Amino acid sequence: MTQWYEKLFENYSNKYEAESFTQGTSGECDFIEKEIKSDKLARILDIGCGTGRHSIELAKRGYSVLGIDLFQND
Repeated sequence: MTQWYEKLFENYSNKYEAESFTQGTSGECDFIEKEIKSDKLARILDIGCGTGRHSIELAKRGYSVLGIDLFQND
């Protein structure tokens, strides 16, 4: 049985990156780095990662990141 939120967000990821709030990803990751004192040995778990915008940016910066979210198996 499909949950209500699965239907709601079914195609949203296609438009998500164009949302204005996603433009702050770099600054948000700067904040995360500051909080973890730029410890490249830190392992980061991004729960509810959505499209993975933070996970991807942090991985590009050299962090070990695991992003998890809802999984749809078709």
